[in-house]
Amino acid sequence: MRALLVEDSPDVAGPVAQALGEAGFVVDRSGDGEDAWFRGDTEDYDVVVLDLGLPKLDGLTVLKRWRGAGRLFPVLILSARGDWIEKVEGIEAGADDYLAKPFEMGELVARLKGLVRRAAGRGSSLSRFGALVLDTARMAASVNGTPVRLSPLEYRLLNYLAHHAGRPVSAGEIAEHLYGLAEQADVNAVEALVTRLRRKVGADVIETRRGFGYLLAGGA
Repeated sequence: MRALLVEDSPDVAGPVAQALGEAGFVVDRSGDGEDAWFRGDTEDYDVVVLDLGLPKLDGLTVLKRWRGAGRLFPVLILSARGDWIEKVEGIEAGADDYLAKPFEMGELVARLKGLVRRAAGRGSSLSRFGALVLDTARMAASVNGTPVRLSPLEYRLLNYLAHHAGRPVSAGEIAEHLYGLAEQADVNAVEALVTRLRRKVGADVIETRRGFGYLLAGGA
């Protein structure tokens, strides 16, 4: 999953980015409103953490511009101000959740996973695709009840496909969400990753739709 973290305080952004990375997210960071608005308007994110008190352009204005442009990714507002009026303004502007500082990192990660899950139309952390079961809460997978050892990249690929069940996802899109902007999107690396995963979860679990991409078979 690819996340945009919009926070101007390095003391907050650093630990949050680390926690999200450990939770399986690929994180792009932005420190001001103008840059954040541009990134959200031109890049595809699975979820956004948005601080309100930003330089150049405040967070509410950024959010309103995104929603006005039809950008529908889930947004969690992060702010030092916990006033209920501000919360209402954020929700009315299009936010999906609100967390006031200071906060517990575990709660932030859990809320973001929940937002991504609900955006994909899933109410549970368990996703079933034939013999494969993916547990996004534990970042784990099993086949016919037997746990499967996955590398972080392998898990993230399965997780991304699971959240786009029924839609073939191109290798280029997968690469972008696995590696983010920091690395060159490598389609060949994605194909090699899919080959390794098929050995672990079964060749029939990950389908190839020629000319379109990959998808998980047998979604429940």
